[in-house]
Amino acid sequence: MASKQSEAAVVATLTPYCVQQSTNTAAVAVLAELDAASGFNRRAVIENAGWATPLGTDAPNRALAQACQLALAAAR
Repeated sequence: MASKQSEAAVVATLTPYCVQQSTNTAAVAVLAELDAASGFNRRAVIENAGWATPLGTDAPNRALAQACQLALAAAR
């Protein structure tokens, strides 16, 4: 249970950072790809862009990628 709470806290903390990545000029292509993607492919777009890879890690966080794509979809 503590592990799930810890993961949820990390995702909640890092989601704004992920969303912030969508505001730079290089994000236009990623956002277009995100708009064209459907379902679980949207999470993969965020992962491939590197927006869900926390500093100091080598792999994207799937839960963060999912939260980020949902936040971006809600904001658009």
